[in-house]
Amino acid sequence: MAYCDWDTTSEINIRYHDEEWGVPLHDDCRQFEFLMMEVMQCGLNWNMMMQKRGVFRLCFDGFDYDKVAAYGEADIQRILNAEGMIRSRRKVEAIIANAKCFQLIRTEFGSFCNYLWGFSGGKTILYACHADGWIPVSNGLSKRISDDLRRRGFKYLGAVTVYSHLQACGIINDHSKDCPCYARINASHPTVRKHPDAEVDVHFYGD
Repeated sequence: MAYCDWDTTSEINIRYHDEEWGVPLHDDCRQFEFLMMEVMQCGLNWNMMMQKRGVFRLCFDGFDYDKVAAYGEADIQRILNAEGMIRSRRKVEAIIANAKCFQLIRTEFGSFCNYLWGFSGGKTILYACHADGWIPVSNGLSKRISDDLRRRGFKYLGAVTVYSHLQACGIINDHSKDCPCYARINASHPTVRKHPDAEVDVHFYGD
């Protein structure tokens, strides 16, 4: 099974894979949305996140980090009582706290994108063997970023979660080499090839 075969699990996942996953992202609002969806996913599956994406957007004001950062107890109760919402107070509180941390990074670096893309020199990373199906759950880069985010106060963002985000926002291109998205992304964005970086729990998804 090729790694990109995960996109066939549902129509919504196919669209997400073809149109969003792995496309280099340079928009702070969408960065916050992607990152907080990873927070909501902890312990759950991604297909559920995609099905509930509309609910999340309604609950969190379209993932407007400035609005979310100002949420209080009434907002927490509103979110937890929303139809279809995942009822985890800890995750909701984490997203609010993360929005405040997100603001601080924007103040320091000008944007969250500047901060995050700084770790890759503004280029999409092509790790050796990934396009052939050898994919880790985390690596040295995701651990470094996770450690820094947690030092800055972010919650629910361990090295595995951060690695998933780096894949999603295009800092790492982990599409299979036989997936049309792989070549399309590489042709339209600057890339850099790197050797494996302290990879953890590598799985083979090749043919």
